[in-house]
Amino acid sequence: MIITLKDGSTKEYSEPKSIIEIAADISEGLARMACAGEVNGEVEDLRTVIDKDCNLSILTFNDEGGKAAFRHTTSHIMAQAIKRLYPDTKLAIGPSIADGFYYDVDRETPLTSEDLEKIEAEMKKIVKEDLKLERFELPRAEAIAFMKEKEEPYKVELIEDLPEDAVISFYRQGEFTDLCAGPHLMSTKPVKAFKLTSLAGAYWRGSEKNKMLTRIYGTSFTKKADLEEYITRMEEAKKRDHRKLGKELGLFMMSDEGPGFPFFLPKGMVLKNTLLDYWREIHQKAGYVEISTPIMLARHLWETSGHWDHYKDGMFVLGDEEKDKEVYALRPMTCPFQYYVYKAEQHSYRDLPIRLGETSTLFRNEDSGEMHGLTRVRQFTISEGHLIVRPDQMVKEFKDCIALAQYCLQVLGVEEDVTYHLSKWDPTNKEKYIGEPEVWEETEGHIRQMLEELNIPFTEDVGEAAFYGPKVDINAKNVYGKEDTMITIQWDALLAEQFDMYYIDENGDKQRPYIIHRTSMGCYERTLAWLIEKYAGMFPTWLCPEQVRVIPISEKFNAYADKVEAQMKEAGIRCSVDRRSEKMGYKIREARLERVPYMLVVGAKEEEEGKVSVRSRFLGDEGAKDLGEFITSIKAEIKSRENRKVEVQEEQK
Repeated sequence: MIITLKDGSTKEYSEPKSIIEIAADISEGLARMACAGEVNGEVEDLRTVIDKDCNLSILTFNDEGGKAAFRHTTSHIMAQAIKRLYPDTKLAIGPSIADGFYYDVDRETPLTSEDLEKIEAEMKKIVKEDLKLERFELPRAEAIAFMKEKEEPYKVELIEDLPEDAVISFYRQGEFTDLCAGPHLMSTKPVKAFKLTSLAGAYWRGSEKNKMLTRIYGTSFTKKADLEEYITRMEEAKKRDHRKLGKELGLFMMSDEGPGFPFFLPKGMVLKNTLLDYWREIHQKAGYVEISTPIMLARHLWETSGHWDHYKDGMFVLGDEEKDKEVYALRPMTCPFQYYVYKAEQHSYRDLPIRLGETSTLFRNEDSGEMHGLTRVRQFTISEGHLIVRPDQMVKEFKDCIALAQYCLQVLGVEEDVTYHLSKWDPTNKEKYIGEPEVWEETEGHIRQMLEELNIPFTEDVGEAAFYGPKVDINAKNVYGKEDTMITIQWDALLAEQFDMYYIDENGDKQRPYIIHRTSMGCYERTLAWLIEKYAGMFPTWLCPEQVRVIPISEKFNAYADKVEAQMKEAGIRCSVDRRSEKMGYKIREARLERVPYMLVVGAKEEEEGKVSVRSRFLGDEGAKDLGEFITSIKAEIKSRENRKVEVQEEQK
């Protein structure tokens, strides 16, 4: 058999070889670093035996697949340590995740943060023992009996839910054995730099109907220096976490009475409305008309759209499907609602494209374990649009949607922080989608060609398309490295048929339009979370809930401070006066902590000369300026939506 390696070179063998054996044949050093293999594009365990021609890459910790195997092994080491220390603990699942791993466990006395140090110490012993990991398989009945004997009910349930023809594999290391598909390292020895980072609650299988388990998070690296760098980075990330800053800055709050339903506070509403005003401005210029539609409609609409079959579990359904004559659902998206606006009157080919825009409140029944601050919520506001176009207009309009999204990203100052993805259907899971394979291949090809023509680097993600069409997803990572979709632009050549949407062509015949589903800045909640973390709360001046704070040096100058505030507000600048009888240094520090970009200090000299002493987050002490001059300059900064750069750190002033 001939093995083609990553660099194009080949290895030829007359008998089957495991991946680790091939790695050792290439070099002993590579075998020591190997974490997994990639055979014809699929990640495989190092123990996998190859018996025919293939393409093979040996994955190390520097590869995503290798990193995942390394951290998956670390989760097993942690589980083994827990079982040694707390034998009555029941194990659920322990996968690798982005930047680390976790294990869900069940114990009558739940583990606490004080236990983590003990678990880490036991993990170090297991690593030092250099335990070999052995993979073996069992028939279903034996596998179930094996886990029942070990009193692991969660593992038994997992096995029972596997397909009848599934391979049921286990990994053994010393006295510890776990149900697992792999892949894993060859031994525990390489895992020398690790840290258990936090505890959280997690419902078994993500359902609130099931028991709440304890989820233990951790991470691991091949080098101690990399672990220390990661820990430092995470500490910095915590300072920027939008959940922390949102509370400190008085932007939003959450309540236990409504998990996933955010409360926007006055300052948060200023931010949200400022973004909404910006959305209206640029979309009017781009030829969109604004509409408003209901927040819920009847079940039959969702059946027509396909959401009832493909998305019902993610919807809030009102009424009993079996008993009630009328069953409604809160909308998880506006698509079918806007179609009815289009269908309200007949359209000629000359009317197209029609660009509909709407700011709407949407509801999605997210699992409790998936929710995270403002980035994943059950109720959110989004300004989205649907373009109804002729097929010959589709490419131009789609490109224009990408350009509008890029413009928004540029103005928000985040254009360098995103990645582009062509989200495709999964042809091996056809029941998840509507439409014929040739339609999917054609539409995906159009998007691929457009992205290439626009010189936009992108990756292709199989299985991430909407059920009715492929899309461009524009993604960004939060401070912890988790990637979320911020903006999406979808190509839909199918739903017009289901909703009987048509236009009259130049020959007087009915034709089906195409539809573009799109946003330009995503939902406001997720965008605000992104911006809070991006700027650590120090937003560009045009976005700041409070743009100027006037600070009189004593009560004698409150009247002049009020006059300055009045002129600011008259000019449309968000301004307040700090009239407290506190020391100047304290009031200036408070303004800094509240991320106010400009402080205007006023006293006798300023009042006499009609000036203000300007302190900014950008330059620190900017000196005295005529009040009119300052108003003119800040108005220009706000109008242009300038993202002024910090040139002098405030702490240095």
